[in-house]
Amino acid sequence: MAIAEVPRRWRNLPASAKDALWTALVAVLAFTPTVSHLGPEIGDLPRYPVAAAALVDAALTLGMCLPLLMRSRRPAGCLVAAGGVWAVGQVLGRPDTFAKVSLLLAVYAAGAHLVTGRRWFAVAVTAGYAVLAVVLHDRGSPQDVLDFLAFYLVLVAIWLTGAGARRWRTEEAEHRRLAAEVATSAERARIARDLHDVVTHHVTAMVVQADATQFLLTSGPDRVADGLTAIGATGRRALTELRAMLDALEATGEPTTGDRAPTMGRIADLVEQARLAGQPVTWTEPGRPRSLPVDMELAAYRVVQEALTNAIKYATGRPTTVAVRHRDDALEIEVTTIGPSATTPVLPSGGRGLAGMRERVRLLDGDLVSGIRPDGGFRVWAVIPLRSTE
Repeated sequence: MAIAEVPRRWRNLPASAKDALWTALVAVLAFTPTVSHLGPEIGDLPRYPVAAAALVDAALTLGMCLPLLMRSRRPAGCLVAAGGVWAVGQVLGRPDTFAKVSLLLAVYAAGAHLVTGRRWFAVAVTAGYAVLAVVLHDRGSPQDVLDFLAFYLVLVAIWLTGAGARRWRTEEAEHRRLAAEVATSAERARIARDLHDVVTHHVTAMVVQADATQFLLTSGPDRVADGLTAIGATGRRALTELRAMLDALEATGEPTTGDRAPTMGRIADLVEQARLAGQPVTWTEPGRPRSLPVDMELAAYRVVQEALTNAIKYATGRPTTVAVRHRDDALEIEVTTIGPSATTPVLPSGGRGLAGMRERVRLLDGDLVSGIRPDGGFRVWAVIPLRSTE
């Protein structure tokens, strides 16, 4: 196991496992000869003879270690138990032991994990320490008031360190929650844009084609069959793109197939679909096409798709030009309709298309401008800076 993985694995351990490890570590060191005599001491009283001193010392050692098993889940009980046994050891003048470090760990745990009644518990612990200081002084402790105060301030500093860690954990959890909310909102916005682009475009084309088919009833069965074929093809395209979106949402891990992922190579299909819907569209693609990142190709496809949808809805039958220019530094897209439409839009507008296009292009550090032309037509112009596909 790499050393760099140790902090991550420690953070991922449950609280009970961490407490058990701390308890085992302190207990082992408390019975290790080279370090067993190290520990926080304040009383410095002469050792009073007691019966079965070895057993008493072992009991005091375990009495300070075992409360660490509940340092995260019951921090107040841990500090009361460990601190109480430590105080008894001070009053009896028992020899130093590493187990007294449990007091410091319990104080930190109280500052880091205690949730309710923190202030009153701190006051109670302070009062208990004051009583201990008076008892030790009466029993002949060589420490004076400043010594007891200095030791108390050390405990306060440890408590505040734990409180700081608690605040840090709270802020980190809040940061993760806010980040998750932002990511969720961004994903919802992306899904809404994709649904809007797919559904609006294809449904608009199907409605226009269906309306046109009604006027072709007098032109013979061949023309009607062509119209119905166009409607079926449009519906299949819509279903294909919706299936691709659902596959992405399900996160099955299976790659999206090339015939489902809309790319710049499918812009010709959009132009042909618009022509079948009765919209006269001219398409040009000057420059040398190159391999582009998937998100850039999808953005270009969606911009053309939405612009053609708006042309069919608001400028039905008006000449429309689509230009996709491959510049050295950027990809430029321009969709223009010529002259105002004399017809009523075939479908109401949800008012989300232009905003969705602008947001999609902005996420790629690009820019999108749209507006009415002097002749009453409409122009959508977008430029997306090129970046490496590596």
